Parts: sequence; C-alpha cells; structure tokens
Amino acid sequence: MSIGEGGLPLLEIDGVSRSFGGVRATDDVRLTVADGELRGVIGPNGAGKSTLFSLVSGHLTPSAGTITLDGTRIDRLPPHRRAELGVAIVFQGARLFPGLSVLENVAVGAHARTRSGIAAAILRTAGHRREEREIFADARDALERVGLGEWVDAEAGGLPLGQQRRVQLARALVARPRLLLLDEPASGLRSTERRAFEDLVRELHADGVTVLLIEHDVGLVMRLADRITVLDLGRVIADGTPDAIRADPRVIEAYLGTGDHHAAHP
Repeated sequence: MSIGEGGLPLLEIDGVSRSFGGVRATDDVRLTVADGELRGVIGPNGAGKSTLFSLVSGHLTPSAGTITLDGTRIDRLPPHRRAELGVAIVFQGARLFPGLSVLENVAVGAHARTRSGIAAAILRTAGHRREEREIFADARDALERVGLGEWVDAEAGGLPLGQQRRVQLARALVARPRLLLLDEPASGLRSTERRAFEDLVRELHADGVTVLLIEHDVGLVMRLADRITVLDLGRVIADGTPDAIRADPRVIEAYLGTGDHHAAHP
C-alpha cells in the first residue's frame, strides 16, 4: 500500500468548476488527497491544470463546488489565510527576492506561522527577537534539507534555476506545511537538475509530506506519484495508480497517445 492510501483525506475538491467568459476551464472536478499522499495531476495543454492549481492555492475562486482542507472550507479564503492553515506553494516561476540572501528568502516563508504582531516587530520585543532566531534556525535547517546549506549567504537572484527552485522549496518547508503544492516544478530545468529535484521531492514524500504535484512531465509524475488524476478539457477523465493510468484507454487517447507518449515511461 502506498503512502496515503486508505488514510484520512487532507484535501477534498468537490464538484469544482471555474468559467472564463462562458468557457469552463475546470468542469465538476472531484479529487481527494489523503494525508501523506503524493498526488499527481497531468493532462495536455489546456486541460485545466493551471486553473485547478490556482483554485487550490487561492489565486482563483470556484464558480461552483467546494475545496476543504482537513474538513475546513478554504475555497473562499485568500491565499494568506490558506497559508496560515498549512498550504505552501512552489510556483513555476522562481518568485524570489533577488536583493536578499538565500537565507533571508527562505525565512520569509515562515510569515504564516509567526505569532508576534507588527508592533512587536517595530519595538523589537524579546518575544519577537526569540521568534526571529527560531525562524532563521528553521530556515537554515530547511536549506540543509534541500542541499543548500552552504549557500545561506549567497544572493538568491544569482543562483542557477535549479538551485532557485530548491530555495523556493526550502521556503515552503519552513512554513511547516500540511499540504505542499508544486506547480510544474521541473519546468525549465536541465536533465541533471530535474533528476536532483525529483529525488528531493521523493525524499520529502518519504518523510510524510503531503504533495499535490501538477506537472507536464508525465514520466516524472509516473515515477513519483502514489495516484494520478488526469484532466482533459477541464474534466477528470481518469484517476488511479500510475500503472492503471498507463493502461487507461481514455488517457492514451487524450494524452499518452500524443507526442508526449514517450514521456509516460520512467
């Protein structure tokens, strides 16, 4: 049994639709992610993957349906409230603060769990200083975890893309997420960087991190995911283990039978 199978649901997407000018980018999508699971979402261009990601992250709201995290509805909450509830995001673009160090970029990820208010920060109270020390210690630990422990003082904007993606991942981890959202994390990476990032995600999953991975690289998803959901034209056309997805005739017709077919094999 893979991690998450038979576990309690952490994320539930129930009948979620989102329309743009009368066109449904997602159409009655239903998806459950168990606690500790790595769930992959794949589909051809225009399938609705990016829209679904934005609906879960809070950058879009559904036209219909609900999204719950551990039983709490989040579909009407802004992104910062979802972050406070434990949703952390690694976007396709780097989204780093180029003028800050690697360590400072990662420490920013802890804002969702800070307890000191703005007044405490301005006044530099003892409680704020203690919390700040804890945050930077956690940021160093997160950087060690992603293999960047020696880069804490480097300027983040000067790093290669593969390392910038790791900085993003460390920033997400320092928030101690309940759910880690990965949006096309392999996009733009060279083959060696892609393999290294894949290994890192596999390690985090083995440590019990719950992951929703939305990715165009079918082979990467097939190798990493416990279960895979396939979208086509905004609708779920298949849902199951990697082996079941490979053999599903609807998936082969809609996606794997295209020029991407070669990517389906690890």
